[in-house]
Parts: sequence; structure tokens; C-alpha cells
Amino acid sequence: MNILSTLANFFTEWTPYDAQWLIHLARLQHADKEWLADAFAKCTMAKSGGKAYVYFVDHANPNRPGSAWQFDQSLMLECPERGEIVVDVLKGARVGGIEFLSELLTD
Repeated sequence: MNILSTLANFFTEWTPYDAQWLIHLARLQHADKEWLADAFAKCTMAKSGGKAYVYFVDHANPNRPGSAWQFDQSLMLECPERGEIVVDVLKGARVGGIEFLSELLTD
């Protein structure tokens, strides 16, 4: 597989994801929301949404009937290595994705 195919797959395909670091941050920073660490534990596949976003749930047709993406709220996490992270929480206490705010500030 050449480098262009590898990059194309990374940006268009779902790939295995290790969310242990997010589980750890959730337990430390949102101890009162035990469901959040459990939700991150279910984030085993991911899809890149560009340099600043990682999806854990298909985001096609957001908030429309039948869509897997039904937004509920946003939460913040602070990562020593990556800075502030916005967590998009979906209805049913699921994590839809994360956004790295520091990546938005750099080009």
C-alpha cells in the first residue's frame, strides 16, 4: 500500500482507537460523571475529522431522525500534552467525538 492510499484510508475509514487516555482524564476531571469514563471505554473505533477532530460515532445527518448523531451537550477536558479538548456528548450518554482546541489555533 502506498503512502497516498494509507493517508486516504486514515481520513476516510474507521480505525481501531485506544481511548484509555480519555478514560483516565474523564475519571480525574469528571469524577462526578461516572458514565463519561464508561462512554469513552466504548470508543474503540474512530474516524478522523481533520487535524482537530476525531469522531467515534457516524456524524451523517446530525440531529435528524434516524441519525446516530443526536447531540446533547459539550464537556471540557484538559490534557497536559494536547491542551483543551471539547467532548461532544450525544443523547444516551454516548461520546460522539472530541475536538482539540489547540489544533484549531495552529496551521
